[in-house]
Amino acid sequence: MQEAVLLLVLLGAMSGGKALYLIHLPATSNVTENSPPETSVHRFSVQLSASLSPVIPGFPMIINSSPLTEVFSVNWLSGTDFEVVTTEKEQLDFETGPNIFDLQIYVKDDVGFMDLQVLTVQVTDVNEPPQFLGNLAKGLDLYVVEGTKPGFIYQVEAFDPEDTRRNIPLSYFLIPPSNNFSMSANGILFSTTEFDFEEGYNSYHLIVEVRDSQGLTASTSLQVNIVNINDEIPRFTSPAREYVIPEELGPGTIVANITAEDPDDQGFTSILLYSIITLNNYFMINQLTGTIQVAHRLDRDAGELRQNPVISLEVLVKDRPFGGQENRMQITFLVKDINDNPATCTKFTFSIMVPESTAKRTLLLDLNSVCFDDDSEAPNSQFNFTTPSAVGSHGGFLQDPAGSGKIVLIGDLDYENPSNLAASNRYTMTIQVQDVAHPYYKNNIYIYVLTSPENEFPLVFDQPSYVFNVSEIRPAGTQFGRVRATDHDFPQSSVAYSISAGGAGLQYTNIFWINPKTGELKLVTKVDYETTPTYTLRIQATNNEDTSSVTVTVNILEKNDEKPICIPNSYFLAIPVDLKVGTNIQNFKLMCTDRDSSPRSFRYSIGPGNINSHFTFSPNAGSNVTRLLLATRFDYTGGLDKIWDYRLLVYITDDNLLSGRKKADTPVETGTVTLSISVIPHPITITTTTPRPRITHQILRKNVYSPSAWYVPFVIAFGSILLLIFLVTLMVQLAKATHRHCPCETGKHKKPLNEEYKERSCGGNNPDEHSL
Repeated sequence: MQEAVLLLVLLGAMSGGKALYLIHLPATSNVTENSPPETSVHRFSVQLSASLSPVIPGFPMIINSSPLTEVFSVNWLSGTDFEVVTTEKEQLDFETGPNIFDLQIYVKDDVGFMDLQVLTVQVTDVNEPPQFLGNLAKGLDLYVVEGTKPGFIYQVEAFDPEDTRRNIPLSYFLIPPSNNFSMSANGILFSTTEFDFEEGYNSYHLIVEVRDSQGLTASTSLQVNIVNINDEIPRFTSPAREYVIPEELGPGTIVANITAEDPDDQGFTSILLYSIITLNNYFMINQLTGTIQVAHRLDRDAGELRQNPVISLEVLVKDRPFGGQENRMQITFLVKDINDNPATCTKFTFSIMVPESTAKRTLLLDLNSVCFDDDSEAPNSQFNFTTPSAVGSHGGFLQDPAGSGKIVLIGDLDYENPSNLAASNRYTMTIQVQDVAHPYYKNNIYIYVLTSPENEFPLVFDQPSYVFNVSEIRPAGTQFGRVRATDHDFPQSSVAYSISAGGAGLQYTNIFWINPKTGELKLVTKVDYETTPTYTLRIQATNNEDTSSVTVTVNILEKNDEKPICIPNSYFLAIPVDLKVGTNIQNFKLMCTDRDSSPRSFRYSIGPGNINSHFTFSPNAGSNVTRLLLATRFDYTGGLDKIWDYRLLVYITDDNLLSGRKKADTPVETGTVTLSISVIPHPITITTTTPRPRITHQILRKNVYSPSAWYVPFVIAFGSILLLIFLVTLMVQLAKATHRHCPCETGKHKKPLNEEYKERSCGGNNPDEHSL
């Protein structure tokens, strides 16, 4: 940049008198330190070029300075006159800043002519007054604790640009002088007396002046504050030490006001802290005001207050929470008893059960043993009883002697007496227990006298015995009778019924059930006339006092409820296709029985499966034995018959002897038998040209076992076992007989002749049949 400016200056010089240039520059000027902004430093002019072209706005200007600074700028005065002045951006300080500045001033017109010159500015020194350092220049607050011994307080410090640089000391003074303080020449502030906050001033205002070697001065103020310290104990000002208070004051009630003052706080509101250091549950103190309040219930009649109504407390007052000064005071509270407890009883409702045979003048209740008053002192703890008022007693009760609380019987309590029954044998009395002291609290006592009945009459059934009939076809749950037992004693108590004996069957331990409340008899299951036609029960009735029993006979009425049972129940038959009509098929017959029907009551019919009615039974009614016959011939060739295997469902009904009207009213039972019949076709004949073969007719018999024919293998197995036992027994008997009739003697001199004789004597002609 500087090279470009020099080049421009050279070009302007080469242009001769026609060039633009600065007048009164270069030059040297002086300016004093600390000059305010817009202070004139140097004036100069601009000689325009021959073209008289004006200077470009903003020129001339300081384009560079050595050292760099912004403390100078160029102002326009008029025409072509300009002035270098100081600015507010920086302060000229001879002692701390540069003393010489070289300013390069550059000017340029519209046609491009320019000039550059240097202005040298020298800063001149002036004598400045001293200056206090830091906050001291604005004044300072100092604090001295009361009671501090005379001596050093503070070091005042000031600065003078000229004297400090030349190490010339500054002088310090107090204006005006003080009796309590002194200032040394080097600026040390001393106290000359011991300060007491409570007796003298608590602050002092001092003026400190500093002077340099040329006589220039500066001053500042010092505010010396005397600090009050806690050196006095608080003093109690409340006069009372003993307090009498009634019991049962509500929580928060103020019972005392403890006051104190602190000499250290004279003239100010004292902030003292109060506390109760004695451990107690009854009182609390306001920490700031000293008012003592009730914290918990004061019950003179219970706990430790009943034994000792005096409460002693030690109150502590402090002037700060921690440390500081404190004082203590002993106070006492005497808790007085008031009549706050009414006469009471362990209970206020009494229910007395009195037997109906109780003698007159009998003591029923003594209220003195159950009533009391919790107040601790007389007369608050005394009470009496009022005259009882009775309802429904008809003068049967009395308090004797009057006011004693002793209730005695004077009337008759017979439970069955009509007048007593009208009153439900229940009597009510009301009596009051009342304090003898104001406010005469009272409580009502309710006495209920209940007459307890005694067992005077037995429990008896309304009949000596009972007979009931029930049909064997009635379902479980059927009611068939009822028994009833009563007791003439009052009150009528509930009777519980139970079956104590009888009523057991083969499959059930109890066939009958009795309602324990009503005595109704019901069936637990169906009964069977054929099994047991009559039952004898023993019914027991019980109330709270007696027990009675009665005999109940239950007759089972016979009804047709058994199905016919036939043997066999199922069977397989095979018949040839050309079997003659009317033939008994394989001699098959049914043998039927019915536990509750005559053998002539059976009627036989064939249900589904008897296609084209090929089969029938004979006889079809009136007998318990019937045979299966072929009713019509088979016609497979003509196409009438198409199936070869028949499954017949045979119905056996026991209504043969009943008329049409009786059939509608009488239960009818039906049994069933299943028959499987297979029709065997004609054998096939084959004719050939070869010699006539032998034709073999094979009849295939297929054994079809039905699960319902379980008895067949059982009978076969059982018969086999019997046959085996018979054969074994026969062989044993044969062996015994042979041994008995054919003895075989042995001897020492046995000869062959004897053996031969023996064989002959045993009836054997063939030696091989008897050889061993």
